[in-house]
Formats: sequence, C-alpha cells, structure tokens
Amino acid sequence: MTTGLLISAIRSGAGKTTVTLGLLAALARRGIRLRAAKAGPDYIDPAFHAAATGAPCVNLDSWTMPPPLLQTLMARATDNTDLVVVEGVMGLFDGVPADAARDGSSASIAARFRLPVILVLDVTAQSQSAAAVVRGFAAHRTDVHVAGVVLNRVGSERHQKLITDAIAVLNIPVVGAVPRDTAFALPERHLGLVQADEHGDLAKRITALADMAETHLDLDAILALAAPIETSSLNATATALPPPGQRIALASDAAFSFIYPHLIAGWRDAGAEIIRFSPLADQAPPADCDSCWLPGGYPELHAGALAAATTFQEGLVHFAQTRPVHGECGGYMVLGKGLEDADGQRHAMTGLLSHTTSFQKRKLHLGYREARLLVDSVIGSTGMIVRGHEFHYASLTDIGHDEPLVELTNADGHSLPERGGRRGHVTGTFFHAIAAA
Repeated sequence: MTTGLLISAIRSGAGKTTVTLGLLAALARRGIRLRAAKAGPDYIDPAFHAAATGAPCVNLDSWTMPPPLLQTLMARATDNTDLVVVEGVMGLFDGVPADAARDGSSASIAARFRLPVILVLDVTAQSQSAAAVVRGFAAHRTDVHVAGVVLNRVGSERHQKLITDAIAVLNIPVVGAVPRDTAFALPERHLGLVQADEHGDLAKRITALADMAETHLDLDAILALAAPIETSSLNATATALPPPGQRIALASDAAFSFIYPHLIAGWRDAGAEIIRFSPLADQAPPADCDSCWLPGGYPELHAGALAAATTFQEGLVHFAQTRPVHGECGGYMVLGKGLEDADGQRHAMTGLLSHTTSFQKRKLHLGYREARLLVDSVIGSTGMIVRGHEFHYASLTDIGHDEPLVELTNADGHSLPERGGRRGHVTGTFFHAIAAA
C-alpha cells in the first residue's frame, strides 16, 4: 500500500523546500518508488521535485481544485508508488478565509488525505521556546497530525540538545537537525527559486542535498511516520480544464515555462497532443496545430530577444488570423503592444492585444482569482467559473481597448479591475487558470 506524508513549516522561508528535496533525493537513492506533490499554486518547486525523484510532480490545491480533481490527482500519484511526499505552501495553516477543507492551506491537504505532518522548524535565535511553537501547531487542529519535527539552521550540538530535550515532553519525535550552512541554499529571484533547468549543476546540487539528508535526517524514523493513503475511494476521472485544441502549440523555453503539470496531463488524457516550440529560439507555432498557448514565465528577462524574434512574432500573428491563441501572465504580456524591462527600455511585442506592460514599475500582484468567463474561449464556455492564481510584479501601464474576457474576483469575493483581453481569436489574462470550479 502507498504511504504518504506532508512536509510543512510555521512560515515561508523556514527551509521546507531544502529539507523536502534532500529527503526525496536520499530516499530515491534507496530505490524507493517516490512521487512528490506540491501544495498550492507553484511552478518552480515541482521541477526540483521531479529532478530529485525522477518522476513527475503534481500540484494539490484545495481552493482552486474541486475535491474530485484532488482525489483524481492523488490517485494517480499513488499508482505504482511506495511513498508520496507532499511539500506544503507557506505555513501549515496559512490559507484564505474559506471552509477549512477548501482554504488552500497545507493543512487542508494533510486533513483530506490523512497525511502525517513533518514540521520544519527554523530555530535561528531560539532554543527551548521552539517546544512551545510545536505544542501550538500540534494542538491547533484535531484533524491535522504533527507527527515529527525537523530542526533547521541549528547552531551547535548544545543548541540542538536544548531544543530536542524541550520537545521530548510533547511525545513528538525530532527526526532531523540540519545545521546552518548556506551551501544548502538554492539561488532565488523575484518569483522564487531560479528554475531547475537553469542550473547547469543541478545534478550536483541534488547529490549534495541527498548527502545532507543522509547525514542530518533520520530517514528510517521519517519512513516509519508515513501513513497509508486509502486509494479505494479516490476518483480517477475528474479533469481540470478542457483542452484548448486537438494539437496544442505550447511555447516552452526560459521565457515561457510556467504551466501546471496537471493541465498538460489532463489535455493528453482527453486525446490532445502537445507540440512544444521556443519563441526565444525564434520559432513560430507549428502550422499544423489548431491552438497556441503562451504560458507564464520570465519574458521580462528576455524582452529584447523576444522583440528581435521576428519569425516567432510574424508566425504568431499569422497563426492568430485563423486559430485561437491564449496567453497567461507572461504570455499575456507578450501578446500586448509593448513590454518595458527593468531598465525602463520599451520592447515591441506582438501587438495581438492592445495593452502595454512594465516590469520597471514593479508592483506585487499575488493571490487566488475566480473568473467568470464573458465569452466562449479556450479556457471554457460563457458563464463558466474558473479558479486560478496570480503572481507577478509587472503592471499594466496602458489597459488598451480590447473587449474584456472575464469578470474577476479575489478569494474574498472582492471585485478586481483587471478583465483580461480578447480580440478576434486572441485572448489573454494575467491570472493562471488552474481548474473549473
């Protein structure tokens, strides 16, 4: 039977990704059949998980994904798998104001699948007080079981002993203690970790994390804490979104890399083919495709190259005359008239929509989104409700004059001014669609 556990923390930045990657890589060395999952809407961590396990990673998000879809994704993760390890998002109980089962928190995933929680605790500048934090987290929800603790950024053997002795009275085992060492850290940029495929030394980094885990984590104790995942009741038929076409041209390179694995898997399950092309290599969408999808990524870091990619731009314009083209976040920026980079230099984009964006005038846009579609589109039919997520620093400097694509609210139900855009066969939004509600 497949077992599972969830790695979480009391806040973001506590080191749960480092611990998760080290654990996955070390267990993969043992020949354990592993699958990793990421709680919440995250593109970057899953690529590292896949590198550590050698198997695809999936997102599990209780706010954007209806329960049948969550059940489907977990059922598939357990297929031919010994252990499913879920990395949490933010702090264990952090989510949005909603029913506890659908608040987007790591705790909601742990409770739904009865996953024991390994709590990663950054013990910088504290000792015995760490036990009070563990006590509070362990008692906060009766349906969430904190089964073990990993201490991170431990200063010395004495520091470790003070904390371990204090936690011992709670009957919650300390199953690891990782020292302060910047060598374990992964480089970051404005949207999170530098992407996995941008590391020429990724295999070396994964090896170092596996060595760290073998040295500083009690792997046998952690395996013993994993609990069986009951798969007999899991639905394996739900899908997130209909495929946008039979043959989908998918932009895929360093500028266009943010697309959820469950979307691609769902499209393939529905019989669609995914044909990848690279705008940065000045490739146009293949002419034998019947739709084109421009996902998010980092076009703001490659604006000059995209502006000079005339084959891509002209090919996309030609494609859009007869077939659907949709852009999300970074893809939406490229569909506009212009993109201003961090230095304030304006680069001409495809002009298929009339807005302009700027990365120089940075403003954080972050949070869940619920969209009601105003017209039929590749995302869905008129009136359909789609949930998703938005995370970017670019801003609209000119909203343009295109027709709106959606009515948008945040997770609190408050209306948002952005409406996306549509013109002819072209549509775009700043938010990433995750699933039909």
